[in-house]
Amino acid sequence: MKNESHCDMKPYMNLNIVLIDGVCHLCQGLTKWIIKRDDKGDFHFASLQSEIGQKLLEHGGLSLHSMDTFVFIEQGEYYTRSTGALHIAKKLGFPYKLASVFLMIPAAVRDRVYNVVARNRYRWFGKDEDNACMLPTPEIRKRFL
Repeated sequence: MKNESHCDMKPYMNLNIVLIDGVCHLCQGLTKWIIKRDDKGDFHFASLQSEIGQKLLEHGGLSLHSMDTFVFIEQGEYYTRSTGALHIAKKLGFPYKLASVFLMIPAAVRDRVYNVVARNRYRWFGKDEDNACMLPTPEIRKRFL
């Protein structure tokens, strides 16, 4: 069964995928922010709650129930929380890649800040009660999994 699941995920392992909480306004805003700065169209997106999001989490050995974990999959390599965000900044190029200097700080320290934001994101930024999300253009829609 695991091999079958692994084979199903193989095409996705060549992509740069951002997994977000699909109902979180902060996460939706981050997605729009990345799209605006991703001139090459390198990034693809999926909701943690979606079928493909759940399969990707399982493939990476991550909890299927943790909706407060930001995940970036860079060609098969899984990065979570602040590490994922900093690897995205690095791929976006100058000036955003300068933020990757924070990778020198241990993840346990960086993730303390991340965890405060993750715990409070609905209260501070809101969430979609009806699971509605943005309606992307056809060109951008191709980048959603």
